[in-house]
Amino acid sequence: MAEVPNRRPVRARTGGGSGPVTRAAVLAAALEIIDRDGVEGLSMRRLAEAVGRDPMVIYRHVPNKAAVLDGVAEIVFAQLAVDAADPDWAAQLRAVARDFRRLALAHPRVVPLLVTRPLATPLGLRPYAVVRPLEDILQLLTRAGFSGTDALHIYRAVFGFLYGHVLNELQEIVERPEETDDVLRLGLHRLPIGQFPLLRELAPVLAAYDGAAELERGLDILLTGLSATLPGPGR
Repeated sequence: MAEVPNRRPVRARTGGGSGPVTRAAVLAAALEIIDRDGVEGLSMRRLAEAVGRDPMVIYRHVPNKAAVLDGVAEIVFAQLAVDAADPDWAAQLRAVARDFRRLALAHPRVVPLLVTRPLATPLGLRPYAVVRPLEDILQLLTRAGFSGTDALHIYRAVFGFLYGHVLNELQEIVERPEETDDVLRLGLHRLPIGQFPLLRELAPVLAAYDGAAELERGLDILLTGLSATLPGPGR
């Protein structure tokens, strides 16, 4: 269960800077700003201050804020590794899902960029690092014996579940963490008991939310169902 995050100011690096500015350095600084203040806290001016250069230097590497946001999603996705040669396709998908959750929890304010921003761009125009997991998972599944169409279906099912899971986990905000009563911890006392009896009744379950356990349970259900209904390995 996540606590309400504290916002911390970004300490910009002032001065003229030294050495060449690279696109990687610009995007790393942007990721740091977003991690601290969210997407709304990022501006080209603040980014230039963080890098310690004139804004015109930044524009040589990223033409606008949209390109910065795409680049931030790119460098986070680049950390998602898929072993397309793994003979156990289900175990590999489970490992990828765990890795994606780890990245999401490490960069919670970047998650909207990972989940929604690529979808607003045609597949062929997305950065290679964003598309690479899809290609690698298709290779993993077709090597395991699934058809290309079924492999794509499995990818969409797994990542659709995964995106929904991390968004849900990050929204599990505790209103009053100091309280011992679960209804008060979650702020459910604000809801009329006559209209929301089940939510009030399930307060202990809601308060005991375990993101890792929920992920594993969801993957169990999803992967078991896919294995049973799609022709593939051994069928």
